[in-house]
Amino acid sequence: MSGYKSPYTGRIMKKKVFPLNRRIGAFIQSRLRQKAFWIAWTQIILGCLAGAAAYPLFLTPNHIAPGGLTGVGLILNSLWDWRVGTVSLICNIPLFIIGYRTMGRIFAFRSLVATMLFSLMIDMIPLPPMTEDPLLSTLFGGVLLGIGLGLILRGGATTGGTDMAAKMVHRRLQFISTGTVLFLIDFLVVTASGIAVGTTAALYALINIYVSARVIDVVVMGFSGDKACLIISPAWETIMNRIMKEMNRGVTLLSARGGYTGTDRPTIYCVISRPEIMAIKKIVREEDESAFMTIMDAVETIGDGFSGIHDNES
Repeated sequence: MSGYKSPYTGRIMKKKVFPLNRRIGAFIQSRLRQKAFWIAWTQIILGCLAGAAAYPLFLTPNHIAPGGLTGVGLILNSLWDWRVGTVSLICNIPLFIIGYRTMGRIFAFRSLVATMLFSLMIDMIPLPPMTEDPLLSTLFGGVLLGIGLGLILRGGATTGGTDMAAKMVHRRLQFISTGTVLFLIDFLVVTASGIAVGTTAALYALINIYVSARVIDVVVMGFSGDKACLIISPAWETIMNRIMKEMNRGVTLLSARGGYTGTDRPTIYCVISRPEIMAIKKIVREEDESAFMTIMDAVETIGDGFSGIHDNES
């Protein structure tokens, strides 16, 4: 029997032998975690670059305050020429100290680094204004800022500021939602912008906030063109088999009951790509022209045949 003699007891101890597949699995998991780690930090750094570039290129020259603490920095910059990034960083420090316990260790560290990078880059990136047109600056500044903040969120971090403040308020006053707190803070910043800079700049700021919010959603959730289909038909079995055979798509049967008849009717659920819409319509039409079918947008599809899950918490 293979083993070794214990120096403490003198007994022959069995040598632990791990199965090969367990060691291979551990190696693969380790590599995946390393890959996720580098992907997360690449997204955070690129996000900070893109988001910070929006300020000297579009927002700061046109006095457009896009809400949050950076918006406060832009207002002070317009009044007294204070550095936007420096003001944002100074305001964020006490929020991080207070809100550290509400965040996980990894998330807090990434957010702290992202906040410092973002704030410093706003002041340090030497880019000349790209346009003096306030509307173009509002739109393109919102797009660039949204891309940057979206990448930071995909990397498992935030830039601190109002997000963190909203979470802390919601934790103390749970009857007030996080979104409500964020809206109130941005509303106050935009109102202050209207008083300090002018109502026109404040109206542009509202457009900028809307554009950047929409772009953040796209960056975080992706440009998914996938569709979720629900099909109810007496010919469900034939339709199901044809979808699996001809389209090579997985199908799930959901238990459903007709509200009027009270009879059980299996419902077909499957997710397809946009180019496959006509193919599934053709199958359903050929098998049952009176079938009930609903096609909905799938914001993001993760799983076999689609994208994989990217774990950014490593």
